[in-house]
Amino acid sequence: MPSPVVVAEIVRSGFVEGHHYGSVVALAADGSVGWSVGDAESQILPRSCNKPLQALAMVRTGLDLPPDLLALACASHSGEGFHLDGVRRILAGAGLDEGALQTPPDYPLDDAAREALLRAGGGKTRIHMNCSGKHAAMLATCVVNDWDTETYLDPAHPLQVAIAETFAELTGEEIGVVAVDGCGAPLLSTSLVGLARAFRTLAVASDGPERRIADAIRTHPAYVSGTTRDERALLTAIPGAIGKAGAESCHVVALTDGRAFALKTDDGAPRVRPVLMAAALVRSGVDREDGVDGEAVRATGEFPLLGGGRPVGEIRAVF
Repeated sequence: MPSPVVVAEIVRSGFVEGHHYGSVVALAADGSVGWSVGDAESQILPRSCNKPLQALAMVRTGLDLPPDLLALACASHSGEGFHLDGVRRILAGAGLDEGALQTPPDYPLDDAAREALLRAGGGKTRIHMNCSGKHAAMLATCVVNDWDTETYLDPAHPLQVAIAETFAELTGEEIGVVAVDGCGAPLLSTSLVGLARAFRTLAVASDGPERRIADAIRTHPAYVSGTTRDERALLTAIPGAIGKAGAESCHVVALTDGRAFALKTDDGAPRVRPVLMAAALVRSGVDREDGVDGEAVRATGEFPLLGGGRPVGEIRAVF
């Protein structure tokens, strides 16, 4: 983003000691830009926000999973037991095991799961890496199509070509950059507007693969993230919402009426991401709508700063 602006203040004991710079966009129900701050038009790397779009391409090319496992294909999971079991189920359904995964070995994202693993004498594994659900689904898609499973991360592989085509279609933008994501998979660029537009398409779909992806996220939000994560809490608080967070402080949420919200900070700080998404939803009045747990929505955006073990300040959005 060449033109980010101040989107949050770091306030300690009433003193603003720092800022986060970034950009936010909100699409209206008809898909037009309702409001934005900063730079919503330049291309970014949305990181794991891309996963539901990658999963859509897999479903379009023959992947057939039940909703819980399809949600896991969209996930940056916490490495909890049900996540690991789900990844193994995807692999077993394709006649594969954990040895086929090309995710880098890692610890679980969830603190409790990581501590339990370490207490048991365990270490980093490929299945614990938060992208293993996506990778398992990629492998299963390759098996369905009789594609090579050794080179599934190559941008020229038929799977990745299909993903790029689907991604460009839904974002409505040409892919400017093909990078390498943290998990080793190809990472495709788009703008915040393009990202919001793509999720809007999923959220308003009435049938087909797009509806399958949206419904999987809606019905199994804990599979998309984890039981203790702010993303799960937010999706649970807003009936019908879908969304995905990503590294470098990216986040996108879309509602059933066609409104969609996407954001990224320039410094990539994960702590400010939920603060900004909650603020964007509040600015658009989502927290005050019928059926929405407004208190829960606002709570996802609370980030107290501690002094002496007690709250003395906060990170607050300023748009």
